[in-house]
Formats: sequence, structure tokens, C-alpha cells
Amino acid sequence: MEQVLDIVPLRSFVAVADRGGFQRAATHLHLSQAAVSQHVRRLEAATGRRLVERDGRRSRFTTDGERLLGYARRLLDLHAEALRGFGVADDETVVIGSTEHAAAQLLPQLTSALDRRLPDYRVRYRLDRGTALRDALATGRLDLALLLGATDDPRATPVGELELSWYCAPGWTRPPGPVPLVAFDNPCALRSRALETLTAHGIPAEISAEANQLAGVQAAAAAGQGVALLATLGTTPDGLVQCRDLPPSESLPLACWYREGLAPEVSRQAAGSLRRLLSAGRGLRIA
Repeated sequence: MEQVLDIVPLRSFVAVADRGGFQRAATHLHLSQAAVSQHVRRLEAATGRRLVERDGRRSRFTTDGERLLGYARRLLDLHAEALRGFGVADDETVVIGSTEHAAAQLLPQLTSALDRRLPDYRVRYRLDRGTALRDALATGRLDLALLLGATDDPRATPVGELELSWYCAPGWTRPPGPVPLVAFDNPCALRSRALETLTAHGIPAEISAEANQLAGVQAAAAAGQGVALLATLGTTPDGLVQCRDLPPSESLPLACWYREGLAPEVSRQAAGSLRRLLSAGRGLRIA
């Protein structure tokens, strides 16, 4: 019987290597883990070799598996090249996670930049809290994530800094006693920076309202519940004005995080595009 190395099982096989496991590969490919396992078994049947074996609670490629991985990457590249040669798209999807702070102003421009620099990839976004984005990146559900805060993690590339400003409702005046703060639920880099800034200047503060989304924070501040420290990329949110009687806050670093196994060209182009966008924007500083 003639043996065949089909493209679909090869794509699953490479995804297992790039994503670090069967479940992460399945999530990335929108398949069940059982389907990915079946694909690998089909490749083992076609080659007559054991390609993946258990190593404790994890799986690892055998010597034959590593050998096939090299062939698989070349075959997938040639497959994509052949389709492009006939004008047929065989795009891969890059899933980028971001907090809401960067979404409105930064992501549309980033999409345009990546469309030009990574024409063989489709870009899809997931907006969420920073902790959720980190979890999604670790489990392979994200390829890249734009996250606030300083880091020396090798998976992160600093791309710039976001300037922060205090916002409040028009006509709002600072009451006697602790400054009422409107903030995101913990943990949150902006919440921590707001409290740290006021504490450093000897100004007492207390959380007067909390929300888990940007719209809730802005609504509470617009309703006069307190002041909010926000990264607005040079724009003023509707219903708010800058509050200038509080000490300025230091900016927050922005980094582009990428998952293990992501093509270096993708992470390089994403980080470079972000740097260029930040250097051209208002309320931003380039790394």
C-alpha cells in the first residue's frame, strides 16, 4: 500500500512542536486534542516510525520525529509557496492579545502595518485583562500579547512607554481627606501606579470605585466617583477632562510578548511596527 504524508497531519505535527504540546496545538488549530493525536498516528503509520513518546507527564519528539519535523516544515513552506504562485491564499492566523488601553488607537494602525509587512498572515485580536492575556499566551491561545509593565523576560521585547494622565468628571473637585480613586480590579499595573504615585507625594488615597473593563472605569469617573489614571494615547475619553491638581505619574513600559515557537519574523515585524507607531503617536515614548 502506498504511504502518503498529507498536509493536514503535517500541519498538526508542526503545531505540536511550535506550541509545545498536543492540547496547545489543538487550541491553535481549532481541533480536538484527539484529532491532533490521530494526525500524528497517521504520520507514524506512513513512516513506520515512532515519532512522539511520553516523557513523564509530557511528550517529546523521538530522533525520527525531529527528523520528520525538518521535512514537514519544508513541505509546508513549499505547499504555501505553490498556492501563492497560483494566487491562492494559504494565510496563517496570528492572534494578538491586548488590553483595552491600546485597542482603540493602536490596534487599527498595527493591523495596517502588519498587513503590509506580513502579507501571508491574517491578524486576529483578543481584548482582555493582562492576567488573562498572560494565561492565554502560556497555553498557546495567543501568539503575541501587548502588556504593560517592566520585564526582563526573554519572551518579551520592550517597544515603548505609555504616558499616563489623571482624568475626572468636568467640574469635579478634590474633596478633603483621601483622594477617591476609580480603578481596575486587582491585579492591574495602572491601579498600582496610581496608588504608588500618590503615596510617593504623601497624598492619602482610597479606592472609591472598581471595574473590570475600561468602559466601567471611565463611566464611574465621569459620574464623579473619583479620579482615574489612564493611558489614553493622547486622546481624552468622552465625558472626562484631565485632572491637573494631582502629581504627574511616571509612564508605564509597554512590551510585546510572544509565545514559544512563534516564527521569529512575526515577532520581529510586530515589535518593529509597534516601535514605529509609538514613536509617531502622541502620549507615547519609544523604547
